Amino acid sequence: MIRSGSNYTKTLFQVILFFMMTSSVNAQLTFKQQQLTFPRVRAAYDDSWSSLQSQLKTAKFDGPFQLYLAAYKTEGVLEVWAKKLKDKEYRLFKTYKFCQHSGTLGPKVQEGDYQTPEGIYYINVFNPMSNFHLSLGVNYPNSVDKKRSGTKRPGGDIYIHGNCVTVGCIPLTDEKIKEVYVLAVEAQNSGQSRIPVHIFPFKMNKANLDKFAVQFPQQKTFWAGLQPAYQLFEQHKTVPQSSEKEGKYSFK
Repeated sequence: MIRSGSNYTKTLFQVILFFMMTSSVNAQLTFKQQQLTFPRVRAAYDDSWSSLQSQLKTAKFDGPFQLYLAAYKTEGVLEVWAKKLKDKEYRLFKTYKFCQHSGTLGPKVQEGDYQTPEGIYYINVFNPMSNFHLSLGVNYPNSVDKKRSGTKRPGGDIYIHGNCVTVGCIPLTDEKIKEVYVLAVEAQNSGQSRIPVHIFPFKMNKANLDKFAVQFPQQKTFWAGLQPAYQLFEQHKTVPQSSEKEGKYSFK
């Protein structure tokens, strides 16, 4: 019994030591190196990074860069904007079509409504083992969303992902998410801890806002409050500073 207990203690010590050593190694890895420990991320780099590097160089984005993602529900596109670290203004790098749509215009209100959110978000999850190949999660619900939902459960788990199915997310297909995921890893690895993701109902120029406000009058006030984010970026090509207070956005 004494020998058995001694063996158990020794084994337990070895297991604890192993995990401590593993954690220590992971802590020393860069974000990109951590991501490359996952097979799908390695495959995504093998399949797309060489081509992306060439495109980035041609567009003069070679070297460390930052990203801004803008999604437009009516147009069904995800725009990927980039800028070098030393630059102030973003420039459009690539545009990806949604593979599928869910819900209608207007923000997500509650769990199970199949709506794609509308609002100001950032990437807060890199999922290299997604059920939809690879996925980038956004921080829905934020305080504006929670205020809108009231006592209803606002839902969650909103991702830009692979495959071609959705109940409120933004699917791009497996091939396209490889590129977006790799670009996001590179930006995060360069120090961009919060990659902004703005999800708009449509290109929010005056003509579109006037047109869709007639069709969706209940969304007019919310859309009017969201529109400055679109306008300020279009004007300056910089991501406006945003704040959330009492269920509303403000920008400067």
